[in-house]
Amino acid sequence: MSLHITDDPAADELLSTNPLALLVGMLLDQQVPMETAFAGPLKIRDRIGSLDAATIAGYDPEAFAEVFKTTPAVHRFPGSMAGRVQSLCTAIEQEWGGDAAAIWTDADGPTVLKRLKALPGFGDQKARIFLALLGKQYGYDGAGWREAAGAYGDEGSFRSVADIVSPESLTKVRAFKQAAKAAAKEK
Repeated sequence: MSLHITDDPAADELLSTNPLALLVGMLLDQQVPMETAFAGPLKIRDRIGSLDAATIAGYDPEAFAEVFKTTPAVHRFPGSMAGRVQSLCTAIEQEWGGDAAAIWTDADGPTVLKRLKALPGFGDQKARIFLALLGKQYGYDGAGWREAAGAYGDEGSFRSVADIVSPESLTKVRAFKQAAKAAAKEK
């Protein structure tokens, strides 16, 4: 399994091999391009020397916000997103023993969706998109994952990061999102 989301081989490798990196990338995926969001975990790891829940949860919050602000910034809202990443890592450390993959390795799709929605920063839509990403590209095969992911789990769709496997699929996802925004404005 090898993800191709960021167009940066090192960032994609980290996402492919580190479940926490993938979760953090998904958390960062708001109000910035997908490639920027999912490249964030590599920037964090390179700047603090590690990407594990305990290290991030225990990092001094002001210093962690500075990590996000360093050029190129991890996110366009460095202070608030640094706090959200620390909250996510604290929850993973406290509730999952620091093992992000434990959220999905032993459960069916509806249970994983419920667990994801309980994480800081993961609402219903983000949780469904992440569940679809796990099922479509990360090797997760828990029963009922497609149904739990809703339309994001549809075979052959181009709705979200779960469907990005190449530059061509990224273009299709962007077109879908633009059409959805245009339709929402017309209402």
